[in-house]
Parts: sequence; structure tokens; C-alpha cells
Amino acid sequence: MSELKKIKSALISVYHKDGLDEIIAKLDNIGVKFYSTGGTKDFIEGLNVAVTAVEELTSYPSILGGRVKTLHPKVFGGILARRENEGDISQLAQYEIPEIDLVIVDLYPFEATVASGASDAEIIEKIDIGGISLIRGAAKNFNDVVIISNQGQYASFYDLLESGNGLTTLEDRRRYAVEAFATSSHYDSAIYNYFAGEWPAHFRQSFNSAKHLRYGENPHQQGVFFGNFDAMFDQLGGKEISYNNLLDIDAAVNLIDEFTDTTFAILKHNNACGCASRDTVLDSYLAALAGDPVSAYGGIFVTNRTIDKATAEEAGKIFFEVIIAPDYHTDALEVLRSKKNLIILIRKNVDLPAVQYRSVLNGTIMQNRDLKRETDQDLQPVTKISPDSKIINDLLFANRLVKQSKSNTIVLAKGKQLLASGVGQTSRVDALRQAIEKAKSFGFDLNGAVMASDAFFPFPDCVEIAFNEGIRSVIQPGGSIRDKLSIEFCDSHEMSMVITGFRHFKH
Repeated sequence: MSELKKIKSALISVYHKDGLDEIIAKLDNIGVKFYSTGGTKDFIEGLNVAVTAVEELTSYPSILGGRVKTLHPKVFGGILARRENEGDISQLAQYEIPEIDLVIVDLYPFEATVASGASDAEIIEKIDIGGISLIRGAAKNFNDVVIISNQGQYASFYDLLESGNGLTTLEDRRRYAVEAFATSSHYDSAIYNYFAGEWPAHFRQSFNSAKHLRYGENPHQQGVFFGNFDAMFDQLGGKEISYNNLLDIDAAVNLIDEFTDTTFAILKHNNACGCASRDTVLDSYLAALAGDPVSAYGGIFVTNRTIDKATAEEAGKIFFEVIIAPDYHTDALEVLRSKKNLIILIRKNVDLPAVQYRSVLNGTIMQNRDLKRETDQDLQPVTKISPDSKIINDLLFANRLVKQSKSNTIVLAKGKQLLASGVGQTSRVDALRQAIEKAKSFGFDLNGAVMASDAFFPFPDCVEIAFNEGIRSVIQPGGSIRDKLSIEFCDSHEMSMVITGFRHFKH
């Protein structure tokens, strides 16, 4: 079997024609015979290049409103015939079927049509039949046929034509075949998910873009990000994004989205080590940093406001890996870019997916993203003393933090500032003690602070410990059969407690 193959004939039928003219001209220069349909045929003729209509080849017109154009043995026979198989070549001659060495085809824009809000009937008409069949047929016969399955391949294919003058290697053809099967499988997944709805019976998710990472969670592991990072962020500087960077960035974005006030957060290993809401970005940063200036080293910085020069200068006094903001003042960027390898990200106005997936055991689990953000209307006072408006604001602030921290979690806050948190503990008591010890180590006065828990208190021990440290108000989901014990302790010690009814576990 000869590995090098010369392109002598091409079937071209595309929806997107931008960039196609240079390829047509190059193929014409090396003597390629063209077959085409409809608008693509008109486009080729407009370039003063000879082209044979598929209808002339098949002796059948385009029928059913264009639904059937290329689905014919004289088309697919020429694509699927094995050039080294005498029987296949004999049948081509018997039925006067020309060999087709190159197929350039793209698909109707199904996903774009769905995204546009089009009607069900319009969407169904954008389910490509002939195109997907041509892609699969040409890809199956990659030993002999080149398949160009999307517009994004035009540039690389033109370069291949330039360098090889119409000759392709088996490696070239196989590479394009792999991309073709990726195109067809992604297309079918999109169609399935449209019909299956929000909770499908089968797992079919597909991403067309892959970002190879420096390594995985550890240097001896490989890592790839499947998704469109550039759709969410503009990276203005710094080194390549790592696997661990992505996990931290995801945690940072989820956390900052909990707040509408001017807020700055500092994260380490997916958990907030500092967070504060203030009138200015600078004041928010300084208060967030005060929460744990030790853990902030090497952390992820995120805010929901534009970074100014003063904030950039203060932040620049310590080492951190990533900073995320909706925008930056020009002079702030100059300061930040002076820090070698700092990853500077502008967050675009793109919503996170409503559904989350996670690999477990030999499968995948799926759930709705936790979009519940409690307001004062969700709080149910259950003690004799009710918190005032200032305390309610602190309770809500702490509750947003506890929601985005690893369970078991306790958050201590005061004046819309994270004082300390205990995260990822096997015991809620241990989480509270960790938070208390940490807050005290940085000189915080816990008198008047609030405590938030991501799940209910099965015993009143945490409430009692908190009281002994000067904490007088608690927010928790409730739901324990022993809630009454914690409430009774609060009532007997003049503490307030509110219940949200919403648990926020995070593993």
C-alpha cells in the first residue's frame, strides 16, 4: 500500500465559505477535478473554476427541499472505495463511479441555531444528514481520502497543499480523520442533549477545545483542560495555567460570585483564607489580607471590581500566583506586569454552566450547581433574641463563605470580614477550634463575631464553645433532630440563631 496519495478529485459542500477561495485556487492549480452542490458550486464557479454538479454525477436532482443531495452510491462509492482492492476498483468502473480523494464539508450550525432561540422546526432543519455521512465515510477511508471537516482546518490544509503540492501522507490523512470523528461525535452529542433535556438518560458531553497543561495535580501526572478558557478570561500576562491553577481559579470565581458589594477574596487550595467587603477595592484587599497574611503567600486573588494602582501596589508587596478582576486601570497593569510569572486574568461576563460533573469510581456524577444564595428573607430566627440588621449582614456574609469552603466548615466573621475558618475537618468541633485558634493567632477579637456552619449542629457543643469565645450569633441550615438542644442553649445564654433551611456541603 502506497502511503503517499495524490489528490486528483474533490467533493466540496460547505456552509461556511470564508477562507475557502485560496484552497480552491490551489487545488485548481494542481489539476484537481471538483464536484459540488448548491451554493458551494456557485461559489466555486464565481472563482472561474470548472466544477461538476453532484446532480450531474448522480443523475438525480436535489430533492425534499435540499434534505437529500449527496446521499447516493455514485458519491459514497467514490469516497469509500479502497484503492488497493481490485473488487472495489472493478465496481467503480462497472457503475461509472469516479474516485473522490478529498472531501471538504462542514455541518449546519446546529448549536448556534439552538443558542439563537430558534423554533423547534428550525432547529430540526439544522440537523445535518448528508454532511455528517460524508465526514464519516471519508474519515473511515483515510487510507485513501483526505477529510476536511470544519473551517478551522482550512489554514493547516492550505499549508499542506503548499508543501506537498497535492500529495498527502498516511499520517496526514489519519490526523484529519481523527479530527473528523471528533467533529461528528461532538455534533451528535449536541443533538442528543437538545432532545434529551436537562436530565438525560445517557451521559454525552463534548468539548471541541483542549488545553494541555504543564502537568496534572502533581508533576508526575499528565493534565488536559477540556473547555474554552478564553471564552471566560483574557490572560494579560504570566506563565501557562496549571491544573492546580484551574482548580483555584474555579473556586475563586464561585466564591466572588456570591457577593454584590465591593469584595476582595484570597484563596489557597480552593478555600478562602481572606475575604472582606468594603467601600473600596483597596480597603477590601487590606481587610482580606489581614484575615491570614501567612496563607495569602502564593494564593489566588480575586475581586468583583476594577483593580486600581493603589491596590496593585499593595498586592505587589507579597508573592501570589493569580489575580482575577473584571478590569484593571492601565497604571495598575504596569505594576502587576512587573511581577514575573504573575497570571493576570480579566474575567469576562460569561455565566458558569448550570450543571456540574465529577469523575467518581468508573463513572461520572452530575448535579445542578448550587445557585442558592440566601438573603435576609430566607433567615428564620429560632431564638428569643433576633439579630439586628448589622448582625444579619455579617451572618449572610459568613454564610456565603461557608458555602464555598470544603466541609466540614466553620466560618467566623465580623464587620463583613473573614476572621478565620476551619475547613475540611472530619469533626465540626475540630473545624471550630481550628478557626478560633487561627483568629486569635492574628490578633482578632471574637467578641461580637458571628459563626456560620455549612451543616446542622448534631449537638450543642459548637454553640457552647463559640459562646465561651464571645460569639453571640449563629447561622446554620438546621434540620437536626437535636436542633432544640442548640436553640435552648442559645436562649439560656442570650445568643441569637437563625436557620436557613439550606445545607451547603462541599467536598
